[in-house]
Amino acid sequence: MRRARGFTLVELVMVIVLLSIVATISVQFVAMSTRGALELSARQKRALQGVVVSEQLSRDLRSAFAFSVRANGNCIEWLPIAGATLYRSLTRPPDQDDIDIVPVATLSPVVSPLRAIVYGYGTGQSALYGSSDPGPVSPPVDGSFGAGDDTVPLTAGHRFAQRSPERRLYLIGQPVSVCQQGDRLIRYEDYGRNLSQPAPPVGGDSAVLAANLELSSANFTVEQATFQRAAVVKFSFTLEDGDGGTGETTTFSQEVQIRNAP
Repeated sequence: MRRARGFTLVELVMVIVLLSIVATISVQFVAMSTRGALELSARQKRALQGVVVSEQLSRDLRSAFAFSVRANGNCIEWLPIAGATLYRSLTRPPDQDDIDIVPVATLSPVVSPLRAIVYGYGTGQSALYGSSDPGPVSPPVDGSFGAGDDTVPLTAGHRFAQRSPERRLYLIGQPVSVCQQGDRLIRYEDYGRNLSQPAPPVGGDSAVLAANLELSSANFTVEQATFQRAAVVKFSFTLEDGDGGTGETTTFSQEVQIRNAP
């Protein structure tokens, strides 16, 4: 008669230990794989967000009047162009409140009221944001003006201090600013005109472009336009992992050329 065979207590303990080791390794492997996938997803999210913000800023800046762009560290401000054309004649006595132009085909949406600007080179940026008469910037354009009109009616008389060599005239809207406030990058508009750059503007409307910036990471610099080259805006900002994860950061930097055609 054969003796019945089974497992000893030592063998059972060894099996349990081995299974525990395998389970621990498996759990750690799965956890590391999951963590890696989450970190990769966070990086891709920051990369996409940075590209979107950079592209939006670039498009906004390319539509700026080149001489108006001014920066102050974590803030940048400019005058957006609504339309451009050639003038036949500038304001004339006695009223000096209308400009004869070649009709503008289309007007880009900007915050009204519009103003006409001629030349503006070498006058100083405060003149572009001011209302000096004579000066490069007109009083507000009458709200009845629209694309296709051959006359720009002004709400008050004005004399332009200089004339454009190519008889160019631009129609500009209210100033626009982008500033970092805390961990947010915010776009401001409809806050009015100021001789000195507001940092940040007060009043008006605002919209958040990004909400997970590293503190004080946004930086804007401007190389002003000359007759030989366009204005160049350089900006950079750093995005943090906004999901409470590893605390990783991603830095973005870009240059934007703003064409100068006075």
